[in-house]
Amino acid sequence: MTDRLPVTFCDGILEANVLNGVVRITLGEARADGKPVPCGLLVLPLAQLPGVANALAQLVTQVQEKLRDAASRPAAAPPAGGGVTSAGARPAASAAS
Repeated sequence: MTDRLPVTFCDGILEANVLNGVVRITLGEARADGKPVPCGLLVLPLAQLPGVANALAQLVTQVQEKLRDAASRPAAAPPAGGGVTSAGARPAASAAS
């Protein structure tokens, strides 16, 4: 059942509030003209907010560490044939292709 979870892409948070012990976070995405529009609502019990916030903060720290590590290493040539990188992402296509 977890392979069919809904996916929501967002560019940021438009609004967040707490009412009756429930946190409601309105997610937003930027339209083509750059104006944000609501695209989803994240709802969770207030008691769970610290855990969610800590998990997101840890993710930010991990990403920053990986970026620092990558910046301190010499650039490696991309794999032949445009294969999947060790991070699991496909390398960006070159402008010549």
